[in-house]
Amino acid sequence: MLAMIALAVAPAAAQEPDLIFKKSTVWKFLTPDHKLATYGVDDPKVAGVACHFTVPEKGGLSGMFGVAEETSDVSLACRQVGPISFNGTIEQGEEMFTERRSVFFKKMRIVRGCDVARNVLVYVVYTDKLIEGSPKNSTSTVPIMPWGGAEVARCGDNLDE
Repeated sequence: MLAMIALAVAPAAAQEPDLIFKKSTVWKFLTPDHKLATYGVDDPKVAGVACHFTVPEKGGLSGMFGVAEETSDVSLACRQVGPISFNGTIEQGEEMFTERRSVFFKKMRIVRGCDVARNVLVYVVYTDKLIEGSPKNSTSTVPIMPWGGAEVARCGDNLDE
């Protein structure tokens, strides 16, 4: 019953990130270590952009049983990895990726926007909680540049207004 409530309250992410690597930060005896985990994810609406984020993952007993509430510390880097094209329109502050960070109520979110004047995509990662969010965040920008012979896309031309 508890698992059904958790699934109803916190839906799964639309895509699974790719684990790049994990690095132990605190050794724990007989239980999993605390770790930093680095993941990669592609922007589902903007082909040619990939983001990498690093999050802490708690070990110990609570981490071993999947009930640890993770901290709000997250770093983010997004880059152009190919010619950029848009799959439909985008909205300012639209959620690009989300992942649950505790059993109940806490999520990490990556949102996207467009700096029209500079033709730059702006990505922000933050965590929120049902009652109280965290001001901790990280921002990454992706200037849309020529790639091979492809025409340079304009993010402002693809904004949903």
